[in-house]
Amino acid sequence: MAVSDDLDGVAGYMQQAREQAMENVEHVAEGVAAESIPEGKLFEIAQSVGDRRLEELNVADTTCGYCAVGCRFDLYSDGEEILAARPTAEEDAPVNGISTCVKGKFGYDFINSDDRLTTPLVRDETGAFREASWDEALTRVAEGLGAIRDEHGGEALSLIASSKATNEENYLMGKFARQVLGTNSVDNCNRLCHSSTVAGLAQTYGYGAASISTDDLETADCILLTGSNTTEAHPVLATRIKQNVRDGADLLVFDPREVQIAEYATQYSRVNPGYDAVWINAVTRHIVNNDLHDEEFVAERTTGFEEVKESVQEFGPDRVEEVTGVPHEEVVSAAETIAAADRCVFGWTLGLTEHSHGTENVIAMANLAAVTGNLGKPGTGVSPFRGQNNVQGGGGDMGPLPDNFPGYQDVADDEVRAKFEDAWDCDISGEYGYYTTQMFLEADKGTIRGMYIIGENSALSEPGVNHAEEVLENLEFLVVQDLFVTETAKFADVVLPASSFVEKTGTFTNTDRTVQMVKQVMPPKGDSRPDWKILQDLANRMGYEWDYEDTAEVMAEVNSLTPLYGGVSHERIEAEGGLQWPCWDEDHPGTTRLYADEFNTENGKANLQGIGYSEPAETPDEEYPFTLTTGRVLYQYHTGTMTHREEGIMQYTPSDFIEINPETATNYGIESGDMVTVESRRGAVTVPAQVTDRIGPDSVFVPIHFAESAVNRLTDEEHLDPQAATPEYKVSAVRISPAEGEPEPVGAADTEAGTGDD
Repeated sequence: MAVSDDLDGVAGYMQQAREQAMENVEHVAEGVAAESIPEGKLFEIAQSVGDRRLEELNVADTTCGYCAVGCRFDLYSDGEEILAARPTAEEDAPVNGISTCVKGKFGYDFINSDDRLTTPLVRDETGAFREASWDEALTRVAEGLGAIRDEHGGEALSLIASSKATNEENYLMGKFARQVLGTNSVDNCNRLCHSSTVAGLAQTYGYGAASISTDDLETADCILLTGSNTTEAHPVLATRIKQNVRDGADLLVFDPREVQIAEYATQYSRVNPGYDAVWINAVTRHIVNNDLHDEEFVAERTTGFEEVKESVQEFGPDRVEEVTGVPHEEVVSAAETIAAADRCVFGWTLGLTEHSHGTENVIAMANLAAVTGNLGKPGTGVSPFRGQNNVQGGGGDMGPLPDNFPGYQDVADDEVRAKFEDAWDCDISGEYGYYTTQMFLEADKGTIRGMYIIGENSALSEPGVNHAEEVLENLEFLVVQDLFVTETAKFADVVLPASSFVEKTGTFTNTDRTVQMVKQVMPPKGDSRPDWKILQDLANRMGYEWDYEDTAEVMAEVNSLTPLYGGVSHERIEAEGGLQWPCWDEDHPGTTRLYADEFNTENGKANLQGIGYSEPAETPDEEYPFTLTTGRVLYQYHTGTMTHREEGIMQYTPSDFIEINPETATNYGIESGDMVTVESRRGAVTVPAQVTDRIGPDSVFVPIHFAESAVNRLTDEEHLDPQAATPEYKVSAVRISPAEGEPEPVGAADTEAGTGDD
C-alpha cells in the first residue's frame, strides 16, 4: 500500500474517516477520542507518516490484539514506535472492511511505555526485584519449577496460558505443561468468561464455538442479543448489526442494563441479573405451546424436543415476570418475532455465561435456536462474541486446557492421549487437571505449590481478589511472563519480559473461527522475547530438545495433531486470507457456517436438554440489598495493562465508577461524582457515582478495568458453574453508602449510554 508524501493525502483520509463517523459508532468513538487525546495528535500521526518515504517505514498487515472481532489493518512503524493504523485492502479484512474501533486505531502507546518490561527480573535475598540476564532468570525458573516437580510431582504445578498470545504460542504452552512440567493443570482466561459457552454448545451441538460467519449478522431477519454491550465491547460487530436493523431486521435485546445497542432495538427488555434461563425458557415455552416451532427441523435434526417441551412448562407468565422482571407481553412479542423470522442469529457474551449456572443458560439458548430451526442456514446460528483477541484459538482450539488437547481432543481418551504421548515423547496422565478457578482453591490446600502465569493478570481478574492475592503471595514459586510488572507479577519470584503482538509473527483465531495472520512490524523492545522463544529456551534448559525455527513450523506440528486445523498453514492463510475451522486438509476450503448438514455429535443431531429453574448462588437480602453486576467500557480493556498507558484513553475514562439508578441515588442522597462505598461479604471498594437510568433500581454496575478499585474484591471465588467452573462475576449481593472524600471525575463515559457486559 502506498503512503503519500503529501500531508493532504493522509489528512484527507483522516477527514474522510471523521465524516464516516456520522453513520458508524466506532468512528463516532474515534472522533471523541480525537478530542480527548493530546491536541493535534491525529495530525501528528499523519504528519509523521507523510514526512517519511515509504521505504523508510515498516508496514505490515496484521490482526488486532484487543478483542476477538478479528479486525485487520496495516500498521506503520519506524522501528521504534507504531506511527499509524490504516485500513488494509477490504478483501483482506473480511470482518471489518475499513472499520476499526478506537483501541485498534490508537491504542499503541503501551508498546513504548516507560514502564515496559524489557529485562528479566529476579527477586533477591532482600525480597526486592533486580535486573538479571536471561541466563540467570531462566536458570532460576528451571530450578524453581523443577524442584517442585521432582519433589512433589508435576501435579503440584500449574500453568495459566495467555489468550493474548498467538495460536502457536498457546500450543506450546499446553505442550510445555504436559511434557516438561508433567501436569494437566493448564488453563486460561476462557475459564473466567466463555467456558460455560463451550460446555453448553459442545453438549448440544458438538462444537463449543460460534456456528455463524460474521456476514450472517447482516443477512439475518432477526437478531437476539443478551448479556452483550455490543457497541462498547465489540463496536465493529455492533455497526454491522445496526446496519442490518436500519435495513429492516428486528433486534431484540435482553439485558439488566439499557446498553447503547438497546437504543437501536425493536424491543428492549430489562432482566434481573442471574435469571437468564428463566426468560429464555419462557420464550421457548410460548413457541412450542403455540406450535410456532420448526417441526421439520425438530423432527429430522434434533433429539430431546419432548423433554424440552415438558421442562419449559414451569415457566408461566406470573412466575417469569416476578423472577426476571420481564412482562409476559414482552416474552410473547420476542417469541413471535423470532418464530416469524426466516433467519435469526442468537448472540451473547458474558452477561449470559459468567454465572454459577452459565452452562444451563447456554443450553437453554441452544434449545431455543434449535426448536426454531435457526441453524446451518445463511443468516442463522449462534454467536458467542469472544472478548480477548485470541481466546477462541489460544484459549480453546490450541488445547491449553486441563481436559483437552488441541482441537478439543479428550485427555481421557486413551487413543488420543497415546497420539500426543508419541508426538511429544512423554507420558501424560489420563486424569484431568485443575481449572484456573480451581487452581487458586487447591493452592489453599497445598495441592498446587508453583505456578507459571503467562500474559494473565490473575491478581485482578480472578474472582475474590483478596483470596487470589493471598494465594499468589504464599506459593512456593511463581514465575510471571508479561509486558509489564503487573499486579500479578509483583508477587513473582521471576518475571520474564514478553513481546507484544506487533513484535512477533503467528496467527490469531477470531470469534467466528477465522484463523488470520499476525505479523511482526517492529522488533521486540529491549531484551524482551516472544513467548514461543522463551518457552523453547526454558524447555531446553529443563532437559528437552525443542528446535522450532519459527512459528510456521509450530503450526505445521499443530496441523499434524489437530484435525480441525489439518489444512491451516501460514502459507495458505497468506495466499487465501483467513481460514475458518474446521479445515480438514490442505484441499479443504474451510467452513463458513457450522451444521449445514449435520451436528458434530455421535448421532449427527442437536441433542437438546430440558433446563429447569436456577437462581444465583447469592441473592440480595436486608443486609446486602442490591445486585452488583460487572462489565467493560469502550475506552478500556480488561485489567488495563495496555489501555491505562494510552494518555487519550485515560483522559476519557480515568477511573472506575458505579452506575446507580436515580431512584436509588435519591434514597441514599447520592449525586453523580459523589464517592460511594460498595461492599459485599468479601470486601469493599470506593468509586465515584454515575447516576443513570441505564441500570434498574435494585441493581448497580461497576466496570472491571482498574486496579485502584479492583471490583473483583467484591466477587465470589467459591460458587462456580459445576460443569465449566466459571465464576459468578455478574451477580454479587452488595450494599452501598456515601463515602467521605472529594468527588472524582467519572469521565466522559457518563455522557454515553454504554458501559458494559463484556
